[in-house]
Amino acid sequence: MASVSAHQFAQCLTCHAWSPDHSMIAFCPNNNEVHIYKVLEGKWEKIHVLQKHDQIVSGIDWSRRSDQIVTVSHDRNAYVWTQEASEWVPTLVILRLNRAALCVQWSPKENKFAVGSGAKTVCICYYEQENNWWVSKIIRKRHDSSVTSVAWHPNNILLATTSTDGKCRVFSTFIKGVDTKHSSSGSSDSKFGEQIMQLDLSHTWTFGIRWSPSGNTLAYAGHDSMIYFVDDVGPSPSAQSVAFRDLPLRDVLFLSERMVIGVGYDCNPMVFAADETGLWSFLRFLDERKQPSSAKYGSQFSETFGKLYGQSKFGSNETNESSKTRAHENCIISIVPLKKARDAIVTTFTTAGLDGKVVTWDLQKQQDLMEYLRG
Repeated sequence: MASVSAHQFAQCLTCHAWSPDHSMIAFCPNNNEVHIYKVLEGKWEKIHVLQKHDQIVSGIDWSRRSDQIVTVSHDRNAYVWTQEASEWVPTLVILRLNRAALCVQWSPKENKFAVGSGAKTVCICYYEQENNWWVSKIIRKRHDSSVTSVAWHPNNILLATTSTDGKCRVFSTFIKGVDTKHSSSGSSDSKFGEQIMQLDLSHTWTFGIRWSPSGNTLAYAGHDSMIYFVDDVGPSPSAQSVAFRDLPLRDVLFLSERMVIGVGYDCNPMVFAADETGLWSFLRFLDERKQPSSAKYGSQFSETFGKLYGQSKFGSNETNESSKTRAHENCIISIVPLKKARDAIVTTFTTAGLDGKVVTWDLQKQQDLMEYLRG
């Protein structure tokens, strides 16, 4: 078993993020508040409640360098929270949205952050020193539906998005006076909002997009139980589609250049790995459980018969007993890495679910997975 610990913070969680030193966790308990917990004397204790939003908080990101928290909500607003003494002070960000803000992420250099929205737009927010406020530039008329997730390329310029229109797009976010022209990819030659690439691989909603550590590979999930891997991002990208027979994913995370963890409606993290030729495939579930010995007497016919009539794979009595001990009991909606700045690969991460749990996973004792990570 790869899970190290699980803590029930609330009845339901919508998003979560960790402080730079991983001593505190911030999450939304499915309302308009953000709760911050810290371990005190061996127990999780609530130390702050951030109250400024009017509706459900849909996205949280905690910057590593500046130690600031950015939150977005269905109330169409975003706030940047800065700790002063023992209090968190909010600063309103001017988003100019007419629909809900759905997701947010700091850029690698933390001089910008991106907000995806239900208004078919992406807001690129940055701080104006002269006016002492956060402003935004909007990428318009590119998406045909809500933007479900955003991901920054390591070069701090390119931004990838997924949308409920089924497409994945990559944009340039170069802002004069904020970004420098020294970029290894040459993307700084593109104007703000210019579309670098559009992928029509999925015919359903798309979620959970991430770049690999080097920025050479892009991965995102479709609501049709597919995960897509894209190399050579640009005018002539190469893409792979990996189908699986289980429930769809909601979020993905690169642990290394050759391994991805996908989480979603199956309540169980899925491991995808690339072989030496770069071909991606589903490896196994992370929270695998051994079935009771009585399961070996079942026939292939009974298993096929159950699937034919739409029974859940947790529908049999034997599997029900097994599933009760799994780490998550409802859809996993987010996955966050826990790693130090110098770590080349991620071996520890946390997942948050609609069951209100935050589960910590450690792959150090998973010998088969560590071989892929080191390779």
